[in-house]
Amino acid sequence: MKIGTMENLFSVLSREAGRFYDDVGELDVTPAVTPAEIRHHLQSRFDFNSPIPAEKLISEVAAVLGRWTLHVTHPRYFGLFNPSVLPITVAADALAALFNPQLAVWLHAPAANEIEGHVLRFLSSRIGFDPETSVAHFTSGGQEANMTAALAALTHHFPAVEEKGLRSLSGQPTLYVSDEGHHSFHKIAKATGLGRHAVRVVPTNEDLRVDVEALERAVVSDRREGLSPFMVVGTAGSTSAGVVDPLMGLAKLARKLEMWFHVDAAWGGSALLSERLRIHLAGIERADSVTWDAHKWLSVPLGAGMFFCRWPESTSKAFSVSASNYVPPGQEGTTDNYVTTMQWSRRFIGLKVFMALAEHGTDGYQKLIEHQAEMADLLREKLTASGWRVVNDTSLPVVCFLHPSIESGTMSTSEVVRRLNRRGRCWISEVCLSGGVKALRVCITSYRTESSDIDVLLNEVEAVLS
Repeated sequence: MKIGTMENLFSVLSREAGRFYDDVGELDVTPAVTPAEIRHHLQSRFDFNSPIPAEKLISEVAAVLGRWTLHVTHPRYFGLFNPSVLPITVAADALAALFNPQLAVWLHAPAANEIEGHVLRFLSSRIGFDPETSVAHFTSGGQEANMTAALAALTHHFPAVEEKGLRSLSGQPTLYVSDEGHHSFHKIAKATGLGRHAVRVVPTNEDLRVDVEALERAVVSDRREGLSPFMVVGTAGSTSAGVVDPLMGLAKLARKLEMWFHVDAAWGGSALLSERLRIHLAGIERADSVTWDAHKWLSVPLGAGMFFCRWPESTSKAFSVSASNYVPPGQEGTTDNYVTTMQWSRRFIGLKVFMALAEHGTDGYQKLIEHQAEMADLLREKLTASGWRVVNDTSLPVVCFLHPSIESGTMSTSEVVRRLNRRGRCWISEVCLSGGVKALRVCITSYRTESSDIDVLLNEVEAVLS
């Protein structure tokens, strides 16, 4: 069997990567394809009976992906939190794959573990945590980070759970999240055995931020009924509308009620790298734990979630395990990831974040983040000038909007989205906000989006409505 040399493979890969990066803005954002078409191509071309030369295989796979992918790295992809990726982060992922370090144990990957620790301490300080006394680690994404928070909070408030499980408790543990919060908490409740009834959904005000007074009433009522409230979740950059809950008010309430305060800043956390935007996350520094996804607004490839916590002993109790019969003893002055986190085998996730920060610096990253916010501000201005109505209130780059013809029932938001995305020049989504209001949603998720792309978007939505 012939195996392609590393030099030849990376030469072909470099050519394909450079071509795609340069040309993606000229491609249709949305592919016109059926499952049957892709399956037929794969079955006819890749039967695994006849080997394909590696260099040719790279080009063929790149062609398949280029032809049949919803291009989330396109400057006119205005959908969910999937960014254009910085070239240095693609190189970083390749290096991580090349050396393939196993970060479960410090001794297996000293350099990799220290690189991740270095960047996490820096980001901890941006949150407002003391990097020397808090704890942080990379995760597969926000779901895992939020679940880590729930398990740490459970162990913190109910120490018996560690040995005896949830059945040892006299009252049902409950956590509280707004109706604009992320649905990962419902999955977490099922996966942990808490059950979905443990997730208490709190209403939002007209501005789509959690109603703090309603939250307090819910906790007091649940305690009166014999339940055991243990965690309050604040959202910093909601998926639907990009709004930030009143974090300072939530922090004060959590302390008053003696509950764990978690901030789900999976997307909005990156605003902490901007001196102009970080003010909107005031209060996050008072959280017990924070979720922050680098792969949402720091322009790095999936997945690169992060979990930050003030209380190392809580995560240690939640995940501690002894495997001394086959895992080497720990290095003095270090902590092995497998005993303080949910994962065991662990990829070198943090290298792409480290290299992106090192290449661009905080000033460079601030410019990337603020540019996207400025593009959203420009969109809001142009929408308002053209007779559209912006229906969400946030300084972060998510814009939800409606047109009088939509509000009058001439055309539905789902039909506008369907027609616009089918044209292929842009991709937007429909969103249903609290209260049942459906709107068009645009998120500026690419650092490559320019004012000309905003103009194309506006022309497209106007063309669809005409």
